[in-house]
Amino acid sequence: MVDGKRILSLKNGRSIFMDEEVQMIPPFIIDGKNTAEVFLSNMDYAQVGGAVVVQEVIDGNQNSYLTEVQQRYPNRFCCMGMAWNVEEAKSVIDAGLKGIAFPGHRLKESLLTLLPVFKLMEKNGLICSMCLADDEQQIGQMAEVIQECPQLKVAIGHFGMPTTKSFKSQVLLARLGKHVMIETGGITWLYHPEFYPYPTAVRRICEAAEWVGIERLMWGSDYPRTITAITYRMSYDFIEKSSELSNREKTLLLGENAYDFYGFKNLPELPYIKNMSE
Repeated sequence: MVDGKRILSLKNGRSIFMDEEVQMIPPFIIDGKNTAEVFLSNMDYAQVGGAVVVQEVIDGNQNSYLTEVQQRYPNRFCCMGMAWNVEEAKSVIDAGLKGIAFPGHRLKESLLTLLPVFKLMEKNGLICSMCLADDEQQIGQMAEVIQECPQLKVAIGHFGMPTTKSFKSQVLLARLGKHVMIETGGITWLYHPEFYPYPTAVRRICEAAEWVGIERLMWGSDYPRTITAITYRMSYDFIEKSSELSNREKTLLLGENAYDFYGFKNLPELPYIKNMSE
């Protein structure tokens, strides 16, 4: 239950989401489980070497499963735990997960109530993945967290909500600390009415690069929910095929920035596999 409304997996990739039946994930995932192996198959096909796995309250706590995934595939995944207090954060650290994901837009209290958790994360080198509500109050709270925890790595999700008035304020958080990044996860969902190749989304990426530098931006897909409408490869090749960004900007955005920020090592070089239909 989220905000008093039901979240329930059905079959064929469908779910009850906020009391409405929706296609939550692709219909070929008939058991409702996007396992690490299913994801790795998509990653290999799309030539994506490594992925950051975050969490959302609508899926329930996935700490136990993601701990197994991190142990089995340490070079392919950077898995984030979920925690809402210091004791839960200690459990995430003990499990060997790489950070903690906060769907902050679901939080009713001030982000500052989590300051002890952020301090613990900073001390132990955990990464903070944070999605913010599109109101200035929560953005201001996140600014305080960044200033209080200058060594904490922070990735602001949903690309700062570029379809809202808070977009620039969220992106400018990257100016407050040398370890603050903005990632594009969900941008194809936000611009779904426009659809592929998402020209406005590309323009928003260019704007953000002007404000904080391309070195502070990272690609994200929001897989698997975004690929009910597009393929996994399409979630990045609209950037790769754009003429609005230079080759160097694409290289940083689509890989190098995240490689350094998340601490990936020894990612595989994946060959292009021709489609039968080509």
